[in-house]
Amino acid sequence: MGRTIIDTMGADFSAPPVQVTFDGLLFDMDGTIIDSTAAVEKHWEAIGNEIGVSPEVILQTSHGRRSIDILKELAPEKATMEYVQYMEGLLPKNYGDDAVEIPGARTLLQELIDRKKPWAIVTSGSLPLVSGWLDVLSLPHPTHLISAESVQNGKPDPACYLLGRERLELSSPNAEVLVLEDAPAGIRAGKAAGCKVIGLVTSHTVEQVVEAGPDWVVRDLSSVRYVESEDGKVTLEIRDALVLMN
Repeated sequence: MGRTIIDTMGADFSAPPVQVTFDGLLFDMDGTIIDSTAAVEKHWEAIGNEIGVSPEVILQTSHGRRSIDILKELAPEKATMEYVQYMEGLLPKNYGDDAVEIPGARTLLQELIDRKKPWAIVTSGSLPLVSGWLDVLSLPHPTHLISAESVQNGKPDPACYLLGRERLELSSPNAEVLVLEDAPAGIRAGKAAGCKVIGLVTSHTVEQVVEAGPDWVVRDLSSVRYVESEDGKVTLEIRDALVLMN
């Protein structure tokens, strides 16, 4: 199966640059830092055959959601965290060549690390899955990682992003926290957690991303550039964002 291609033709990604300052950043993983679409499709095809569910049915609702939540709906007998950790741990090992970085992700993460700024990964993936992909692609491991095991309810429930804010010690309503997401479920979770959200058009259509209600929409993280740090805060420049019609 080939990698998903998102058609953004006709969308106007020409908004003028804006600079925005935040206290910390929360990154989704798949579709935001990496693109493992091809690997996930192969993975769910194998799992679907194992549990007797069409892979197409799984893929229609799986992106941005925890595997355990999908299994609760489609194969309740398999819906244990032990099984999820086992099957997701195999994904980077079996399909390591089928994942690539999202443009701009490594540069932005390295800027935050070099300047010791607060950031975390907040993902629907399990610990074996996330650690496996970060190792395969030689990407930095975060100090703070909120994974599928961390919360009772997955995205679009805001629990994961609320926990991310807590881990960064930014739970105060006055703290400006940015979520970077590609999936509508994750965008809605970030907004419900009181964060500003950048929506990436890497896995869903422009219309689906916009409908979820992010504050900005960009093609990928090459449009998000670190500018400076003052008073412990991070200023970013957002370029070539989608022109949102009121």
